[in-house]
Amino acid sequence: MKSPASLAYLLPNFFTSASIFSGVLSMINAINGEFTNAAWLIFLALIFDGLDGRVARLTNTCSKFGIEFDSLADIVAFGVAPSLLMYLFVGDEYGRLGIVASALFVIFGAVRLARFNVMTSSSEPSVFIGIPIPTAAVFLAISVLLFEKYGLKNDYGMLLLLCSMLLSVLMVSNIRYPSFKKIDTNAKHRRKIFVSILFVLLLIFIYPIEGFALFFTCYIFYGLIRAGFVFLKRIGRK
Repeated sequence: MKSPASLAYLLPNFFTSASIFSGVLSMINAINGEFTNAAWLIFLALIFDGLDGRVARLTNTCSKFGIEFDSLADIVAFGVAPSLLMYLFVGDEYGRLGIVASALFVIFGAVRLARFNVMTSSSEPSVFIGIPIPTAAVFLAISVLLFEKYGLKNDYGMLLLLCSMLLSVLMVSNIRYPSFKKIDTNAKHRRKIFVSILFVLLLIFIYPIEGFALFFTCYIFYGLIRAGFVFLKRIGRK
């Protein structure tokens, strides 16, 4: 009979498997033209992806196998699935450009994960170098939801394609993005954190699609604006 300790090592991998399964379901829905379902399934994969790491840390069952398995799961759920969703939703209307945009997202997503695994030690980073692939994937998914809700596909399809290519480049860039796993929770900042989280949750509750879109847009532009200020400071010192 398996001991509880050995079974605990399997638990994070079940969540990782669930993330892969959600990604595969997303691809099947996208192929069947159910783009809204496909987009929300990428969100579900994000939830499972967040749980596997937290469960591993809580049960003290982090392992090299788990790290590699998680990276492979991310390629499926946050690389191939959103890329296929974007291509079938709008990319196929732009011929080879759509193919390149879809392939670029997967390739640069894989490079982003490989770099993360090489550069990251056993401890969680305080910042991410480049946009994390789950963030890029969810932003693509929420963009599809917005385009579906407001009927923007025919007039602004190229914008979604360009957005996908921009996200691909940002994933392999050196732009720094904050890690929510390392938020400063000392007494001085707790009230601000509480108010900010409450505001975001209420906005998402009232306007789920728009709320998520605003949150991830602010996150992406925060890194770009911060990088711009750092660049200007360096020029000013010369």
